[in-house]
Amino acid sequence: MKGALIGCGFFAQNQLHAWRDIDGVEIVALCDQDAGRLAQSAADFDISRTYQNAAYMFAAGGFDFVDIATTVGSHLPLVRMAAEAGMHIICQKPFAENLEDARVMVAAAEDAGKVLMVHENFRWQSPIQAALEVVKSGGIGDPFFGRFSFRSGYDVFSGQPYLAEGTRFIIEDLGIHTLDIARAFFGDASQITATTKRVNPAIKGEDVATMLLAHEGGATSVVDCSYATRRTPETFPQTLLEIDGTEATLRLDAGYQLTVTGKAPLTKDVSPPLLPWAEKPWHNIQESVQTIQQHFVDCIAQGHPPQTSGADNLKTLALVEAAYLSAAEQRAVRLSEL
Repeated sequence: MKGALIGCGFFAQNQLHAWRDIDGVEIVALCDQDAGRLAQSAADFDISRTYQNAAYMFAAGGFDFVDIATTVGSHLPLVRMAAEAGMHIICQKPFAENLEDARVMVAAAEDAGKVLMVHENFRWQSPIQAALEVVKSGGIGDPFFGRFSFRSGYDVFSGQPYLAEGTRFIIEDLGIHTLDIARAFFGDASQITATTKRVNPAIKGEDVATMLLAHEGGATSVVDCSYATRRTPETFPQTLLEIDGTEATLRLDAGYQLTVTGKAPLTKDVSPPLLPWAEKPWHNIQESVQTIQQHFVDCIAQGHPPQTSGADNLKTLALVEAAYLSAAEQRAVRLSEL
């Protein structure tokens, strides 16, 4: 498979490293409006075809899929362009600025008969996958409560300064990942209640959010996120879990320690591997990038829909929109409203 990548920014470097390590895949073209960033990525990854205009790249063709690693405002036109060009598509999160745009993108890919996957990589982290395996195999009985927690004081703005500029921040950028993890464990939610707070005066959006979800299957979960939490040791970028089941409780604690108490006691170190191109503490996320991109390739080869397809991600995106609505109006929001 030959691919093209649009957007050569901070996080896209992880995607380029991961594509290089996946058998049977080659990135043959790059696109970015920033000429210097484009040239640097092309040199680092030995990619000769470069473009500053995505339309010209699609017109030239010569690839099977496109990886859209740009910010959210460009996703709608780029996904539509890719679908019209007959490309399979992997698109960075947040998938769309609103649900209407997301539905248009999903329809465009469906009409073209092409795979559309959202780069929702947190559920693919190996510690999360290890916990999912225990729960899905019945290792704690029927799960009825969960807490999914990401709390840190890590400076994410130094590498991604645009995060400080939006009126929305932590739910849209990080909470979307954590909400998707909650869906992976408990399925879709029927209602959400959320509160938000801005602690850092140097940013425009919220940096603390707490969300209470009622899931359709009867479980309850709490999703809490913070970039204003001072911890020692710093746990970035770990998502901590606590899942109560009818027969046992599972915990994924700091330091990637997985424990199950009750039915079948278990204590296990589920630390992610440190890939040759990765660096701590980012290695947990970097490994999940390679895993989700391999999943994308496998789904295309086997004709299966990706777990985080565009259609599936509509439900995660709806939770984000409902959380902001809940925080703004100080009330519980039923997902049916959206």
